[in-house]
Amino acid sequence: MDATFKERVEERLNQGLLGQWYVIAKSKQIQPGGLFRVKALSRDLVLWRGEDGVLRCTEDYCPHRGAPLSEGSVKGKHIACAYHGIEMDGEGVVAKVPALRNCPLEGRKEIDSFVVEEHAGGVFAYFPSADQPDPTPLVLPYEFTNGAYEFFLTTSLWESNYRYAIENIADPMHGPHLHGDTFTLSGGSREDKVKLTAVDGGFVVERVAQQGANFDWAEVIVENGTPHCRVNIPYPPAGGPGGMMRVVNFLTPVDEFNCRIFFWRCRKVKGIEREVWRFLFRTTFEPLHWYVLEQDRRMLAAMKPDARNRERLYQHDIGITRLRQTLSKMARAQVSAEDALKEEPQVSQNA
Repeated sequence: MDATFKERVEERLNQGLLGQWYVIAKSKQIQPGGLFRVKALSRDLVLWRGEDGVLRCTEDYCPHRGAPLSEGSVKGKHIACAYHGIEMDGEGVVAKVPALRNCPLEGRKEIDSFVVEEHAGGVFAYFPSADQPDPTPLVLPYEFTNGAYEFFLTTSLWESNYRYAIENIADPMHGPHLHGDTFTLSGGSREDKVKLTAVDGGFVVERVAQQGANFDWAEVIVENGTPHCRVNIPYPPAGGPGGMMRVVNFLTPVDEFNCRIFFWRCRKVKGIEREVWRFLFRTTFEPLHWYVLEQDRRMLAAMKPDARNRERLYQHDIGITRLRQTLSKMARAQVSAEDALKEEPQVSQNA
C-alpha cells in the first residue's frame, strides 16, 4: 500500500465508514412542516416532513447559490430555499424555480438525497458507499422489536472521534476505575481478565471472573450494516423492576473530532412494571446515569486525537484490538472499491 492509500483509509476511519445505517436524529425533533439541520459523517444535512407526513433528507445545500436549505421552509412535499425560493424535492431534484418560468434547472438532480427510516423514536439514515450504493437491510436491535423491553431514547454530542467512543464500550475494565463513585458501577473487583467471543456481525467482550457486579459485558456489532453496541448496567433492588438495565448505543460520527451518541435505555418489564420503571427512571435514576456518561465524555474529550499513536495496550484491550482490525479492514475495502470504480473504462455515449 502506498502512503496515499493509507492516508485515505485513515481519513475514512476518522470520518466514518460508508455503506451503513446511522441514527441522525430523534423522530420528535422533526415536526410536520418543520426543518431540522444535522451534521453526520462530515455532511451537512436537512430533514423535513412534507404535508403527506413523509420524512425526507437531502444535503443542506441549495444548488442555485449554495445557501443552506435549512433556513428555508416546507412547501407541500418540497423544501424551499429562503434565498430565492428554489424548491427541492426529497430526491435532490430541482422541483421549481419560482423566479424564472421554464428554467433549465427544473427537473435536474443537483444534490444528494438519503434514504431514511424511523424506528423506536429514532431516525436512521443510509450513507451509500461505492461497493454498496443501495441501502442494505436495516437490522434493528431485538430490544426494539420483541416487545419485551421498555426503553427511552436520549442523545448527546461528545467532543471526541467516534472511534474512541466505541472503544470505550469495548473496554469493560474501565468501569470500576472511572465510575467507581457512581450508583450502579461502584461494586465489584478492580482486577480481572477479559475474554472475547465472536458473534454474528461483531463480538462480545466480557470479564472472566465477574458478571453482574459492574460494567462486565458488552456486545459490539459493526459488520451487519447497522453498527451498534449494547451493555448491561447492574441495578440493585432499589432500582425497581426489570433487573439489569440494557443500554443500546448507536454512535454517529459528526466529523473527525465529534460524534453524537444515541442511547436507548432498556429494561425487560411488562404491565404495570413498565409504568413503575418509567416513573423511577425519570424522577430518580436519569441524573445518575448522565453522571456516569459525563465521566466518559470528559475523559474521551481530554484525549488527544492521535493518542493511540503512543499507547501501550495489554490483555484487557483485546476488544479494542479486534474492533480496530475490523474497522480497518472495512475501510480498506471501501477505499479499494472507490479506486476500482474510478479505473473502470467509461462507455462512450456514441458507442
